[in-house]
Amino acid sequence: MRVRRSIVAALAAVVAMAGLAACGGGAAGAGGNAAGVLNVGMPNGPQAENNNPFLETSAAASLGYRFVLYEPLVMFNRVKPKEEGKPWLATKWDWSDNYRKLVVTVRDGVTFSDGTPMTAQDVAYTFQLLRDNKALNIDSVPYGDITASGNQVTLSFDASQYVNQVKILQTIVVPKHLWTQIKDPATDPVKKPVGTGPFTLKSFTPQTVTVSQRSGYWQEAPKVKEIRYTSYNDNNAQVAALTSGAAEWSFVFIPNYKTVYVNRDPEHYKLWFPAQLAVHGLWFNTEKAPWDNAKLRQAVNKVINRDDIFNQGEAGYFYPKADQVTGIPSPAGDSWIAPQYRGRTVKTDVPGAKALLAGAGFKLDGNRLTDPSGKPVTLKLSVPSGWSDYITDLEIIKDNLAQIGITATVEKMNQDAWTKAVDTGDYQGVLHWTNDGASPYDMYRDVMDGSRYKPTGTGGINGNYGRYRNDEATQALQTYANAADDASRTAAMTKLQQIMIDQQPMIPLMAANSGGEYSTRHWTGWPDETNQYGPVQPTLRNAVDLVLHLKPAA
Repeated sequence: MRVRRSIVAALAAVVAMAGLAACGGGAAGAGGNAAGVLNVGMPNGPQAENNNPFLETSAAASLGYRFVLYEPLVMFNRVKPKEEGKPWLATKWDWSDNYRKLVVTVRDGVTFSDGTPMTAQDVAYTFQLLRDNKALNIDSVPYGDITASGNQVTLSFDASQYVNQVKILQTIVVPKHLWTQIKDPATDPVKKPVGTGPFTLKSFTPQTVTVSQRSGYWQEAPKVKEIRYTSYNDNNAQVAALTSGAAEWSFVFIPNYKTVYVNRDPEHYKLWFPAQLAVHGLWFNTEKAPWDNAKLRQAVNKVINRDDIFNQGEAGYFYPKADQVTGIPSPAGDSWIAPQYRGRTVKTDVPGAKALLAGAGFKLDGNRLTDPSGKPVTLKLSVPSGWSDYITDLEIIKDNLAQIGITATVEKMNQDAWTKAVDTGDYQGVLHWTNDGASPYDMYRDVMDGSRYKPTGTGGINGNYGRYRNDEATQALQTYANAADDASRTAAMTKLQQIMIDQQPMIPLMAANSGGEYSTRHWTGWPDETNQYGPVQPTLRNAVDLVLHLKPAA
């Protein structure tokens, strides 16, 4: 998934604004600790009042406060995907029948914010709600029978849910006694949200949403008494708020981040952007010649300078470099990498790329490459006009491709038109991302799943944007998802890595991140490189866990 961002054309203005705010002593944030207030900011513009926790378009999702009002059954750490989940609203979960049956034991002593006890009936109802409302079931989990008995909920499935374990167990729980009164859960704005979390909605305006600590929370009450979520109009305003102290926690792209942000207050202004199991990379429409040629795609992989992309396009921090030969981000995915590929990285190798092309029938005549049929090799790289880092990345790629005689152009276009082009396959090359998951399966599925294939010109695609078809890859994905033992899954994952290297259906360049910027001026206990208990992005499910870790600064 991609963060919203715009070209920060007035970088000097941001620095100037930050300097003026800093000279004022950061008054907007100075009283935050005394009042127990945490100030969160996001650059997402005015919000419509919508607190539906299941809708990704709601204000609650956009700003992140849904995950301090509502809580999951199990808390997972996407920075360390191999870690066992932490019991939250569930105290125990047992899979059987090759992940076709799940029994969840529901925690006793939990109440919703209206004082009503949470029971197994609420948990079962929540799963039934997802099963019966396709618009809410964004992960397309194929729920079957769902029953509650005592403090346990039993779910059954027609096929193995090995690859969906996390998606199922991280489900947030809503109160049955209120949601049964909602006529259309897929569209209702839920003006009065009630969850099990430690906070309740206090006030809402299009610019600022405030949640306050409630009584009767089942865990130790957080030290944070109130959280104010401000939705700034754009990146410039959000960055200025961070540097002034008006915002203490955010997720925003900051070009020249050291000068603009960290160096304004090195003792307190921090950021951490760990990789997760998803990538951004260069996709080709593999149905269009000559990009249906794997050797050409391999050659391109050899000439792209990932260091330049990371340091220039991604400001040296935002999307971590992805140079493992399998495409799997490190360190998050290291444990899945087959032994024969461990420690192997992609290195810029122009002579190697030229030799590969010559062996495949391509000819380099001066500064022009022709394919085996004699046609010049060109590549039009499409990108939304406002995506500054992607534009810089593609300009770097364009220059890299010139070294092997490929004439590339960067075409800036309206974002809606770009989205449609990706959806229908009406492009030659784009930078795009994959979904993340609990293993590299989700990433590889987005790239290579033949069951998601749709021919060029047909929209409504969900993954496989490159229109890549490989029966072995599709079978390996199916085997991994349905295998009855670890050995079979390991073999399938190794096969997928081999195909990724040999066929290069897309070129991973950067890892997705689960990072954020934060200030330790008023609050300590944030996750960082030395204490990786969870991601630091304010819109993720672990937000409540992070807030519970925070303590007033001395």
